[in-house]
Amino acid sequence: MDPGFFEMVEFFFHKACVLVEDTLVDDHMKNMRVPREQKEKKCRGILRLIEPCAHVLEVTFPLERDNGEYEMITGYRAQHSHHRNPCKGGIRYSMDVNQDEVKALSALMTYKCACVDVPFGGGKAGIRINPKLYSDKELEQITRRFAMELAKKGFLGPAIDVPAPDMGTGEREMAWIADTYANTTGYNDLNASACVTGKPINQGGIHGRGSATGRGVFHGLENFINEAQYMSMIGHTPGWGGKTFVVQGFGNVGMHTCRYLTRAGATCVGVAEHDGSIYNKNGIDPKLLEEYKFEHGTIVGYPGAEPYVGEDLMFEAVDILIPAAMEKVIHAGNADKIKATIIAEAANGPITPAADIILQGKGCLIIPDMYINAGGVTVSYFEWLKNLNHVSYGRLTFKYERESNYHLLQSVQDSLERRFGRVGGKIHVTPSEEFNKRMSGASEKDIVHSGLDYSMERSALGIMNTAMDLNLGLDLRTAAYVNSITKIFDTYRDSGLAFR
Repeated sequence: MDPGFFEMVEFFFHKACVLVEDTLVDDHMKNMRVPREQKEKKCRGILRLIEPCAHVLEVTFPLERDNGEYEMITGYRAQHSHHRNPCKGGIRYSMDVNQDEVKALSALMTYKCACVDVPFGGGKAGIRINPKLYSDKELEQITRRFAMELAKKGFLGPAIDVPAPDMGTGEREMAWIADTYANTTGYNDLNASACVTGKPINQGGIHGRGSATGRGVFHGLENFINEAQYMSMIGHTPGWGGKTFVVQGFGNVGMHTCRYLTRAGATCVGVAEHDGSIYNKNGIDPKLLEEYKFEHGTIVGYPGAEPYVGEDLMFEAVDILIPAAMEKVIHAGNADKIKATIIAEAANGPITPAADIILQGKGCLIIPDMYINAGGVTVSYFEWLKNLNHVSYGRLTFKYERESNYHLLQSVQDSLERRFGRVGGKIHVTPSEEFNKRMSGASEKDIVHSGLDYSMERSALGIMNTAMDLNLGLDLRTAAYVNSITKIFDTYRDSGLAFR
């Protein structure tokens, strides 16, 4: 059975709703002075309101190719929920884009934002093209026209809908979208640059956004790998030492995940891509592989590893498997061949519901996509705030903090000299290397990394607590959905349903 992507998200949503409904009625509606029957009706009404997609836009427009031929381009934007505004979600360029996919991804974004306490609704967009088959000029035409279509229909704006990069797009496309909006429908909007995130630094972007999703995957894994209770449940010792991993997909997310995990002490033994896989049981250097791919456009032929000749690299006996490419890559037909005991869903929806049941039955710890790949949207939130504030993080305090720390050191020196005298000369107080680095306070990058680390840590703790309270064992996905549904439910309960 091959479920639709949106059906998968609905399945996990319904599974969590069954578990959480009584808690919502008894604990989250206890102050309502109405009979329990009325509470149950309202509860189910709000849950029915949360589930469907609010709006889906499909646009089709012509493109004149460089060779003079004309082609019709189709794009989609889905807004799943307006319980918080603006809606947030990436724009992907892929031949797999369709209405079901953008609806599913936008729903996943709603639950993802709630999971990590980012106050956005869920959205997602896609254009059905293979970006490798178009020139830069053609891609710019497509991107700017799509941005115009979104803006005209109320699907683009800093207070309405804020896209970000996704598969096949990057900071270049985000800069085109921001420029198009600022020079057309947003020409009188002071906050126009906040209409999109993932921009280049000189266009209002933020340090650390490019590596944010990969860094979030690392922090998400770390929170569970260092937790003795969960490691004992799957027969592992806590910590990164001695752990091996395989990455499926060496794009932005896979590459940065690989770098952070290797730096922490884990060993990357294999990397799979659409055009071939490589394997080295002694470890693959992610930096050298990144340089090779940048130069050759592929990982195939990388001299630091052998071409993989087995059935599928995902089936190798490693500790951690990181699917970082497409959805539904692990399904009922191949789940029983997975030997990894920890799966980190760096991609969106890589495991179908049937595969999820099989893997849990085998004692596999699955860290769900809605939590572990939320690093990107978390840092996008920081960028959006930076654009609304019109000032970089730390800019107003750098000089003050540096001078305050120098005064602190001087105060310590003066105190020592008053106590012990200056018989042997001045008593110099020298800052340590670590303190010296922080003398001027936190840079924008420091703040972003610290905020992301804290957000992932707090969310992991919430998922663990819910899993424990509901006796879910290794089923972290249901615990994450329960947390997200509860937060969204509370928002609708308090804001009312008059304008929904």
